[in-house]
Amino acid sequence: MSEQEKNGQQEAESTVQNEAAEAQAEGTATAEETANEETQEVSELDAVKAELEKQKKEYMFLLAEFDNFRKRTLKEKQELIKNAAEGAMKSILPVIDDFERAKQAIEGSDDIEGLREGVELIYNKFIKYLESNGVKPIESDGCEFNTEFHEAVTTFPTDDENLKGKVIDTVQKGYTMNEKVIRHSKVVVGQ
Repeated sequence: MSEQEKNGQQEAESTVQNEAAEAQAEGTATAEETANEETQEVSELDAVKAELEKQKKEYMFLLAEFDNFRKRTLKEKQELIKNAAEGAMKSILPVIDDFERAKQAIEGSDDIEGLREGVELIYNKFIKYLESNGVKPIESDGCEFNTEFHEAVTTFPTDDENLKGKVIDTVQKGYTMNEKVIRHSKVVVGQ
């Protein structure tokens, strides 16, 4: 083998070695990059899992808080319904006391005029109580028949044209409370 052949062979071996070294370096770099990418993906996955757990805890907390709110408002509503009439009933008690005193006075008295005046006073006291709570009577006699306020019990034939379609008589008085009808007037209507 000649010197030139040896040099050529050495150069070829050197080139192969260089290429192998470069390939090994690239493989190491690629392996390092792959390892770095996997580590980064794992850390991102852990961060997403931690965020998911945090969101789940917040959701469960809000769900429990809403359930407590719902139960509390339901209980308050039941209490309100149960005790809503308490104030009204307390205000009626003095009227009942007056009626009881009137009953006792009726048993021991022959003064009809005095008893009538006493009952009249109790009646006026009760009417004032109703008005203070927004309850007002519906005026019916002589008014036009209105289905929003009146309930026709019967009709009565009349010759007077002015009475046709109007309330002739009130059988039972109706009432409104804060502009809402709580009981319609039962009336007789002219026909």
